[in-house]
Formats: sequence, structure tokens, C-alpha cells
Amino acid sequence: MTEKVKKSGRREQDVALSHTEEKDVRDNQSLNSVSLYAIVHREGLEELQRPMMSLWWSGVAAGIGISLSILAEGILHHLFINSPNQFVIENLGYTVGFVLVIVGRLQLFTENTLSVILPLLSKPSFNMGLCIARLWFIVFAANMFGTFLAAFFSFTLQAVPPELVEGMTAISEHYAKLSPSDAFSYGITSGFIIAAIVWMKPSVKHSQILMIVIFTYLIAIGNFTHVIAGSTELFLLALQNKISILETISLIGATLLGNIVGGTGLFALLAYGQVVREIEK
Repeated sequence: MTEKVKKSGRREQDVALSHTEEKDVRDNQSLNSVSLYAIVHREGLEELQRPMMSLWWSGVAAGIGISLSILAEGILHHLFINSPNQFVIENLGYTVGFVLVIVGRLQLFTENTLSVILPLLSKPSFNMGLCIARLWFIVFAANMFGTFLAAFFSFTLQAVPPELVEGMTAISEHYAKLSPSDAFSYGITSGFIIAAIVWMKPSVKHSQILMIVIFTYLIAIGNFTHVIAGSTELFLLALQNKISILETISLIGATLLGNIVGGTGLFALLAYGQVVREIEK
């Protein structure tokens, strides 16, 4: 009996907090799965309602911005060309473009494989499907245009010093050696990781950059394929006639499908599945 009273007293004491103490608890309490779902779901709805031209220019900016990953890798490749740790070091550069794009809230296609899918899963409708198809088409086309511009300016217009373009080309050649089936398979892992970043962002407000660096570095060091960053590599090689247009299209298409499977087919369904019973209540 005494033990029950003690437990009851502790529970009453837990809820008997001042306004300031209650605020401190809320500020320091981790978000639960339903809260994370609600935040990402709302962000997805907001993206679906954005005007076409806003999506386009944000997507173009994201394509150019993500290309900084390849530039940074090329710079580190050039600087550490004789280092035994060259591979480990140069792949740190891959994180740069992702930090810019994700923190800058630019439209990156692979982020939308999760955020805009959650509203469809919660309330499936033909109209919602059309809205998602519209957003995906605009953002993907804009991203491709942006990455092509970056490759064109880097090589054709020589906006980047030749020795750095050589470094960018060197780190890009591994992608061209992949078969479409490999690009698809590796793209699944990459798509899952990017979707995980989107899911985790609300929980790590004060350490977003570190989280992005850790997980995108994992993509780079594991040689997984990301369709937007990878398209910069492929366009750069195509402009130098190192790969054909057909090879470029096939690798981009295979990676795109892999990223969608990883981001939507795996992570989005798992994220929704863990909260569906709770949000129904």
C-alpha cells in the first residue's frame, strides 16, 4: 500500500509543474513518431501548393547547388592526389552541396520522395496523385537543368580551373563504369538515406548540418548513387565525350528509379506504417 502511495505521489509530482517548468520539458522533450509524421506531412502539403515557377527556380538552384558537391570533391581530389587517404578525404566534399540545398530549403527531388508522399498515403486520391506527379516532374526537370548548367559552366565555359575539372572528372568516372542494374540497386540505399534525413530534420534543429554531413558522407564513401548529384558527374563526362548520351540517360533513369524505391517504396511506407494506427485514433 505504501509503495502504491509513493508511486502515485511521484506521478502527481510529475504533472504539478509551473508554467516555466512545463515549457522547459516541452522544449527538451524529443519528438515522438506521430509528431515527426505531422511535421513532414505538413511540409509535404505546403510543397504541393507552391506555384509552378517557384518550384522550377528553386529546383534549378538546387541542381546548381548540389553540383558544389562534385566541385568540392574535385578540389580535394586535386589537393590530396598523392595521399594514401585520398578516397576518405575527397568524399568529404560530397557533403557540401547537400548542406547548401537542404539547409537552404531548395527543391531537391529526392527529398520529395518522402514529404509529398505522406499526404497521399493518409488520404489517397487521384487528384493528390496528379499533384505529386506535377511536382515530381517540375522539380526533377529543374534539377536536371541545374546540374547540366553547372557541368556546362565548369567544363565548356571554363568557369572552373582545368586542374580542378580534371579532379571532378576523375571522381566522376566510377559512376560511368556502373551498369544500370548496379546504379538502380545502389540508388535504393541512397534514396532511403535521403528520406531518413528528411524524417530526422525536425528532431535535430540545432545539429542539422552535422546530421546531413554524416549521412551524405555515408552515401559518398559507400559509392551509392544519387540521381541529382550523380547527373552532374554524368553530364560532365558526356560533355567531354567520355560517355554517350544513351549511357547518360540509362544511368540517370536507373538511379532515379532506385532513389524512388528507396525513398518512397521503403522509407515512406515504413514511416507511415509506424504511425497509421495512432493517427487514425
